[in-house]
Amino acid sequence: MGSGARRPRLEDVAAKVGVSTASVSLVLRGVPGPSERTRQRVLKAAADLGYQVDRTASTLASRRSRLLGVMIEIRSPFHAELVEHLHDAAEEVGYDLVLGTLTRTRDEHTATRTLLAFRSEALILLGPTSPAETLAALDAQAPVIVVGRRITGAALDVVRSADDEGVGQLVDHLVDLGHRDIVYVDGGKGVIATDRRRGYRTAMRRHGLDDRIRVLTGDHTEESGERAARLLLEAPQLPTAVVAFNDPCAIGVLTALSRAGVDVPGRVSVAGYDNDTLSRLSCFNLTTVSQGAREQARHAVTAAVERLDDGRTAPREVVLTPGLVVRGTIARAV
Repeated sequence: MGSGARRPRLEDVAAKVGVSTASVSLVLRGVPGPSERTRQRVLKAAADLGYQVDRTASTLASRRSRLLGVMIEIRSPFHAELVEHLHDAAEEVGYDLVLGTLTRTRDEHTATRTLLAFRSEALILLGPTSPAETLAALDAQAPVIVVGRRITGAALDVVRSADDEGVGQLVDHLVDLGHRDIVYVDGGKGVIATDRRRGYRTAMRRHGLDDRIRVLTGDHTEESGERAARLLLEAPQLPTAVVAFNDPCAIGVLTALSRAGVDVPGRVSVAGYDNDTLSRLSCFNLTTVSQGAREQARHAVTAAVERLDDGRTAPREVVLTPGLVVRGTIARAV
């Protein structure tokens, strides 16, 4: 469109389709009413004309922002994938997202305060570490949906996978392949790390491997995986398998072992958790556990919309069953 061209208006879309401006508005806001055929024609006409919703005007008119605030750890590939699915789910119901990022110098309080300043109607928090009482206080300002973390002691909406069960699936599979010396690289502090660590310990005990339990200090980064692998390389004997807290940590283990000339999976099997985008790359081909990112995102948006539009007040927890994803970094123990 040239600099002097008039910006397409709602009336232009309506005229092109041959429907009322009210019908066009309903379609573009994702409100039920128009038929599917009308909806598709309106969306196509809007795209053809280059029509864009004036969000500021619609916000002022409705006194609602229709924005969902999402808190995301900027370094997490899994969180990035969740946000992509959250965008899709939100757009389908006429909402958009505002992102509040966590960095090395930006904490959860700052991120959530920013989201509220941008008039987010509900907050979808990805893997928050704040105490339950802090999250409950935040829920008093705007509905809070916690994604990925178990919550006790507060009445909040939660969408998560059964992390302890997921790690247990990894250990079970490795034991089936003949592994007994299975080391776990921990994820640090927090509920998610606690649940996954418990899943490892429980599964090892279930197989009678209490005396083989070994947990190394780690966190959610590649660097922690490399540090853990260097400790293993300094020991008299390597384990036959390593399970890491998440995929970046597992990739750090892979990197350090490869640099030391250790064959994976020929000599040591390695597995992660999350099934993030990096784990699927052919250069890693990492065995991992899928949390169901798309399903978590859809459940989270549904929970927010139920709170905002349907008047639901009772808290609800959705627990998804994780799924083992076997790739090329594990093999039968030798």
